[in-house]
Amino acid sequence: MHKIFAIAWKDALIRFSSKAELIFFIILPIVFIFIIAGGVPTGHEDNRIRIVVVDQAGTTLSAEILSALENSPSVRPDLLTLEAAQTEFDARSATALLIIPADLDVASIQNGTAELELRQPPNDVNASVASRAIDAAVRKVSAALSAANLAVNEAKARGAFKSAEEEQAYFNAALETAKRLQAEAPERLTVIEGNTPDDFDYDPHVNVSAGQLITWVFIPLFGISALFAYERTQGTLRRLLTTPTSKATFLLGTISGQVTVALIQMTLLVIFARLAFSLNWGNPLGLYIVLTCGCLAAAAIGTAMGTFIKSEGQANGLSILAGMLMGMLGGCWYPLELFPKFMQTVARLFPTTWAMQGLLDLSLRGANVTQILPEAGALLIFAVIFFGIGALRFRYE
Repeated sequence: MHKIFAIAWKDALIRFSSKAELIFFIILPIVFIFIIAGGVPTGHEDNRIRIVVVDQAGTTLSAEILSALENSPSVRPDLLTLEAAQTEFDARSATALLIIPADLDVASIQNGTAELELRQPPNDVNASVASRAIDAAVRKVSAALSAANLAVNEAKARGAFKSAEEEQAYFNAALETAKRLQAEAPERLTVIEGNTPDDFDYDPHVNVSAGQLITWVFIPLFGISALFAYERTQGTLRRLLTTPTSKATFLLGTISGQVTVALIQMTLLVIFARLAFSLNWGNPLGLYIVLTCGCLAAAAIGTAMGTFIKSEGQANGLSILAGMLMGMLGGCWYPLELFPKFMQTVARLFPTTWAMQGLLDLSLRGANVTQILPEAGALLIFAVIFFGIGALRFRYE
C-alpha cells in the first residue's frame, strides 16, 4: 500500500508541477460551465419585448392600458419615471418608450383628442411588434368606451335623458357592462397543447453542467497515456525493473492516483454547479457511483492508449481529440435526442454516453441507486475491457 501511495503522489506532483495545470483542472471547466449554462435559457424566462412606460395620467384608464399591455403575449412593460425611462431607452435597454400623457381621460377619448406618445428607433422589427401590441392594448381599452358611447347615443336619440347627470350615469353603467362582456367574450383563437405528461421538469443547466464535467474530467484521464509515455522517455520505467515493484503495483498506483484526483475535480465542479445554478444532482450515493465508474472507464481507456502511443506529445493530442470526440458524440455537448436514430445507437459505444445518462437520470428523473446500476455496470464493463488490454500490452520500454 505504501508503494501504491508513493506512486500516486509522485504522479500528482508531476501533473501539478506547473501552475498552468490548475487552468485545465478547475478554471477552464468552471468558465465553460458558467458561460454555456448561463447562456442557455431554462424555458421559464419572459421572452417578451421589453418596453418602458411613463404613466403621467395615473387614472383608472391608464391603469387599464397598462394591464392590457401586461397581458400581451408580445411586450413586457416596465413602469418608470420619465427620466429613468428615457435613460433606459437611450441605452437601448428597452425597445420602445410609451408616454401616457396627463390629459388622458374618458372625455379626451370621447371627443377624439386623446394621444399617446411612442418613441421607437427607426427600422427596428421589435419596435414594430411593440407598436402593434400597444395599438392592440389601446383598442381593447377604447372598445369598451366606444360601446358605451354608442349605447348613450342610441338612448339619447330616443330622448331617454332628462339631465346631464342621467346621461353620465347611463354612460358609466354602459361602460361597466361593456367591460364585463369584453372580459367574458370567448377567445377567437384556441390553443390546444398536447396533454402527454412529462416525467420530469427538464433543466438545460443540468445537461450543460454534467456534459462539461464529463468532458473536462475524461480528457485528463485519457492523458494517463501521456504519463506512461513520459515515464518511458525519462527511463523511470526501466529503473523499476531493478526494484521489487511489480507491474500490477505500478499500474494500480498510477491509475488510483489519477482517479482520486479526477474525483476531487468532479466534486469541485458539482459544488460549483450547485452554488451557481442551484442544481439538484440527485441521490449522493448514486452520483458518486456514476462518477467513480466513469472515472475508472476513462482511466482504463487512457491506460490502453498508453500502450500504443510512443511520445508524450502524441499522447496529449490524442487524449484531447478522444475526449472532445467522445464528449460530442456521447451527448455531453448536445442532447442525444437531437441526433439521428443511427447516431443514438452508435453513441452507446462511448463511455461518455453512459456517464451522461446516469447523471441525467439522477438529476432530472430523480433516479435512485438501483435505477442507475445499468449505467454504472456499462461503465465498469468499459473499465474491465480496457484495463485488460492495458495490462496485457504494458511494457517498460
